Amino acid sequence: MTDASLQTPHVARAPVSQVMVAERTRLNWGVVGDHLILIAGSLFMILPVALAFITSTHDPVTIHREGLQYLPGDRLVETYSTVLFTGTGFTGKVNGLSMMMNSLILGLGFALGKIAISMMAAYAIVYFRIPFATLAFWAIFTTLLLPLEVRILPSYEIVQRMGLANSYTGLIVPLIASATGTFYFRQFFKSVPDELLEAARIDGAGPVKFFIDILVPLSKTMIAAIFIIMFVYGWNQYLWPTLITTDESLFTLVRGIKQILQVWIGSNIPEYGQAMALAVLAMLPPVIVVIIFQSWFIKGLTESDK
Repeated sequence: MTDASLQTPHVARAPVSQVMVAERTRLNWGVVGDHLILIAGSLFMILPVALAFITSTHDPVTIHREGLQYLPGDRLVETYSTVLFTGTGFTGKVNGLSMMMNSLILGLGFALGKIAISMMAAYAIVYFRIPFATLAFWAIFTTLLLPLEVRILPSYEIVQRMGLANSYTGLIVPLIASATGTFYFRQFFKSVPDELLEAARIDGAGPVKFFIDILVPLSKTMIAAIFIIMFVYGWNQYLWPTLITTDESLFTLVRGIKQILQVWIGSNIPEYGQAMALAVLAMLPPVIVVIIFQSWFIKGLTESDK
């Protein structure tokens, strides 16, 4: 046999660079499908807001005659400056800025109040040997089955008899108890290692010091998560502020939108553009809060290692 017969037949191979390019250009249809679903969901959420913003730039006659608008109008600056700075209502002293401030006070009051009450309730349930503590927790938890509408009449009666109607106290205090917050903080505290409690006792830390110096710093991500949920809940409140306040100086943004649309007097047309502008403005603070606390919100609801 000759040396030529022992040689391996030559096989043409593509250069390595061409193979790598081909692999890079190969589409991953699963990833493409995931992105298409995300884009469709984003458009489904964003389009109504965009339509509200575009419609707010038109005059009320055009909106009343033609409905929602798909192209920007020429009343952007006029509409939003009127909404923010011009007094409206029966007194003529209420504007968008004052209503936004009321909504902000209500949202912050709800969020901070619910966090404080929920943390203290969960701390007592987890770390104190209270008789029937488990029963008390489940009694608190069952209140999740009772929405505000179920208990709104007795709550209103109590607030009215205490003389707290038409006040920030009457708006905030009756609703700051939160079964949702108590549940989340209880689960969080139960996951804290017992060694931390033993170490705090050895160092001479009492119940208050252990709560403030150890549990509160550990709970910052959970606090951020609950803060977002409760702030948005308080900011979007409509039924309770409508029932408990008749003073225009306490009107919130959500209440102001309804007030603008109730102008069917004679031949007057409601200021649809201003109502849309208020709706857009009402979305901004919750969006800003979510963007700021987004990473903490995710960590607070998902992390388990302390």
